[in-house]
Amino acid sequence: MYIAIEGVIGVGKTTLARMLAPSFEADLLLEVFEENPFLSDFYSDRARYAFQTQIFFLLSRYHQQRRGVTAIVESGKSLLSDYTFAKDSLFARINLQGDELEMYKRVHEALAEKIPMPDLLVYLRADTDVLMQRIALRDRTYERNMERGYIEKLNRAYENFFSQPYDGTPVLTIDTNPLDFVHYPEHLSIIENRIRETLNLPPYQPALIAK
Repeated sequence: MYIAIEGVIGVGKTTLARMLAPSFEADLLLEVFEENPFLSDFYSDRARYAFQTQIFFLLSRYHQQRRGVTAIVESGKSLLSDYTFAKDSLFARINLQGDELEMYKRVHEALAEKIPMPDLLVYLRADTDVLMQRIALRDRTYERNMERGYIEKLNRAYENFFSQPYDGTPVLTIDTNPLDFVHYPEHLSIIENRIRETLNLPPYQPALIAK
């Protein structure tokens, strides 16, 4: 069983993956983004550093997913990831244009064929103001110059991307605006139950599920 968690920056993907892993007896595959040497410059000057940042992420995500996802899935173990390879192209469409975008698309298409698809994609959504609050609370140095307009643009792109058929992968959308699964165990239970019901994995308690 391979479950991937997706959502805009600050929505809580990594935290949720870590908290759910014990319940599903799953290995974790977490995105490595701090190693991108262009990331801090990108948030300061997106137009100048977009292509370098995007290509670095593309190759880094490919190598991590190609090794990590393939090995764990083939071993028969369960896997929880806090990102998908497909979402990389979502960022590229926002940050790149012209010849750079066309070059990126060709490379991404060739690499994507070699990446296993999740059994379920859990899309965490939240309003932009909520995302900005969560980003501010975690206070990562390279995110301090994050513009609200950029997060709003990303939020719209995510909504459009995951509202459409997603390469045949089932998508479970969860509104996290009213949820605080870090401090309230019952909120974590709501999410776990929804995932179990979607995958038909007992035990789950339909009475707890907020539709």
